[in-house]
Amino acid sequence: MPITTIKIIEDIFTDEQKAQMIHEVTEAMVRVTGEEKRPGNWVLIEEVKSGDWAIGGKPVHAPPK
Repeated sequence: MPITTIKIIEDIFTDEQKAQMIHEVTEAMVRVTGEEKRPGNWVLIEEVKSGDWAIGGKPVHAPPK
C-alpha cells in the first residue's frame, strides 16, 4: 500500500486545491502501481505552521493575506 505525504504551509491552498492534489497524485500512483492497487493508494496532506520549516536555513512563511 503506497502512502504519499504532501507537506505544505498551512493556509496557502484552498480545500479545492488540496482535493486536486490528492486526485492528481492518486492518478499518478495508479499509473505506476496499476489500477488494482488504487484502493490501497493513500495520499496525506500535512499542513505545517508558517515559520516551522526552513529552506537554506531561512524560515519559510506564508505570504500575508
